Amino acid sequence: MRFQEKLHEYTKAEIWEEYCGFLTLSSEEFMSIQNRLLLEQIELWSNSGIGQSILKGKYPHTINEFREMVPLTSYEDYAPMLLSKQTSSLPADPVLWVQTTWEGGVHPIKTAPYTKAMLDTFKHNVISCLILATSRQKGDFDISVTDHMLYALAPMPYVTGLLPLLLEDEIDIEFFPPVKEAVKMSFRERNKQGFKLGMKKGLEYFFGLGSVLYYVSQSISSMSSGGHSLKDKLLGTSPKMILRYLMAKKKCRRENRDLLPKDLFHLKCFMYAGTDNRCYKADLEKMWGITPMEIFAGTEPTCIGCETWSREGVYFFPDACFYEFIPEDELDRSLADPNYQPHTILWNEVLPGGIYELVLTVFKGGAFARYRVGDVFRCTGIGSESEGNSIPRFQYVDRVPQIIDIAGFTRITEKSITQAIQLSRLPIASWTAKKEYTEQNRPYLHMYVELQRSNLINSAISIRLLQDQLGIYFRYLDQDYEDLKKILGIDPLKITLLKCGTFELYERKYGSKIRTMNAESCEINDLLNCHMMDSVGKGELLNEWI
Repeated sequence: MRFQEKLHEYTKAEIWEEYCGFLTLSSEEFMSIQNRLLLEQIELWSNSGIGQSILKGKYPHTINEFREMVPLTSYEDYAPMLLSKQTSSLPADPVLWVQTTWEGGVHPIKTAPYTKAMLDTFKHNVISCLILATSRQKGDFDISVTDHMLYALAPMPYVTGLLPLLLEDEIDIEFFPPVKEAVKMSFRERNKQGFKLGMKKGLEYFFGLGSVLYYVSQSISSMSSGGHSLKDKLLGTSPKMILRYLMAKKKCRRENRDLLPKDLFHLKCFMYAGTDNRCYKADLEKMWGITPMEIFAGTEPTCIGCETWSREGVYFFPDACFYEFIPEDELDRSLADPNYQPHTILWNEVLPGGIYELVLTVFKGGAFARYRVGDVFRCTGIGSESEGNSIPRFQYVDRVPQIIDIAGFTRITEKSITQAIQLSRLPIASWTAKKEYTEQNRPYLHMYVELQRSNLINSAISIRLLQDQLGIYFRYLDQDYEDLKKILGIDPLKITLLKCGTFELYERKYGSKIRTMNAESCEINDLLNCHMMDSVGKGELLNEWI
C-alpha cells in the first residue's frame, strides 16, 4: 500500500506509530533492533568478496567478534571494487549506484551500491522525515497529495536525486519543476522555473543543502521584487497567489522592507541537509517564517536521522546502519598518530555533551563495515521531556579535522591543497589551512602561507596573485569548488602571507610543527605571534587581507 493510501485508510496515530514509533523506543529496544540487523549483515558481508578483502580469511559470528576482527575502514579499503562496480564482490545485488565527491583532484568521485532492501528502508525513513517536518507536536502532521515541493536537489547519481524517485512510489507530491525537466536544466533555470510554478500553484515543501536553500531563497526575493513589470510577474498566476502577492507588497511597503519568501509561500515542510547548516539557519528562518528541520543523509550511510518538531537535535533511525562512535580523545589520538586504531563506543554508551566521530556499518546488504564516514557529532542530550522519549539526540558539528568542507560543496584535504600548490608552481615554503567564519557567519578556507626565502624580499608575488593562482588550481582540481563560486557566488579562499621563518620559529618555540589542516585557534594565534616577532627574518611585514 502506498503512503498516500495509508493517509485515507489509517488514523494519524497508526501512521505515526509506523513511521515515528522509533522515537519512543527504550534504549534496550533500540539496541535489540541494531543487534538483530547487524547479525544479519555480518553473515552477508563476511561471506562477500568485499568483506573478505578486509577480513582476510576470518569469519566473525558475534557482534564482539565483528568489532574485534574488522578494523575501522575508509573508502580506500573499498575503492578497487566499488569504483569498478564489481557487483559479484558485494554482499547483495545492487539496484543502483550513487556517487559523491571523494577528494577533489586526487580522487574525483566515490560510488556506493544500494540494494532493494536499502532503498526500501531509505524510502520509509524519508517518509518519517516528511511526517516530522510537518509536525508541531507528537502524533500530529500535515501531508497531502496536493502538496508541491521546490526542486533544489542535485539529481542522480547524487544521493539527493533519490528523494523524488522514492517519493514517487509513495505519494503524488508535485515537484517544481517536474523532475524529468529539472535534471536537464541549469541550476539557475531550475530556480526560475520552480518559482514561476510556485507562484501559479503554491509551495508547501522545500528541501536541499542549507547553503543552496539560502541562495535560492535570496533568488526568490530578487525575482519577486526585481526588474519585471507587475503584469509579467503575475502572468499565469492563480487568483489566490495574485491576492497574496498584492497583499505582501502592501505589507512590505508599510514595514519598509524587501519582499521575503514567507510573504508569498506558507511552507509546512522545510528540511535541510549538509554541512554548515547552522550558518544559514537564522537567515532561512527569517526569510521563510519557519524553522528548518535538519536531516542527516549521505552517499555511504543513506538516510540515517532527522530532528523532530522541537528541533532539539537529530535522532538516528535504528534500521539504517549500526552506529559506533569514536570519542573525542580517541579521535585526537588518531590524528596525532595515523597508525593508532581508536576505540569505539556504541549508541547506548554516548554521554551528553560528548563529541564523537561517527562509524557506520550499513545494513541490508550494504558494502561498508565499521566505516569512518568522516562526520563529527555532539550528543546534545539523552531523553527529552517535551518529546516524551529516553534516547540520545545529536547535533552535527562538522567534518573530521582532516577535511575542510565549505557549505556542503567541497572535500578539501592536505593532498588536494598540496597538489594545487605543486601545479601552480608558486614558491610556497610552508602553509597551514583552517576553516574559519566571516562576521556574517559564512564559512571560508583560510590559508596561512610562507614563501620560500629567496622569493620573499622584493618579490612581485602579492596576496592577490596567490589567491588568484591557487583559486584557479582548486577549481581545476575540484568541480565542487568551482560550483561554490558559480552557483553560490562564494569565493571561499582567503590568504594571510607570513614572514619568512615564521613556521620554523613556531616549531622551535613550541616543540612541534603546526597541524596543516584545521589547527586549533590557539595554535593559529601562536603562529601569528611568531610572525610578528622581530627575530623571524628580514622580510617585510606582509600580513594582508583580500
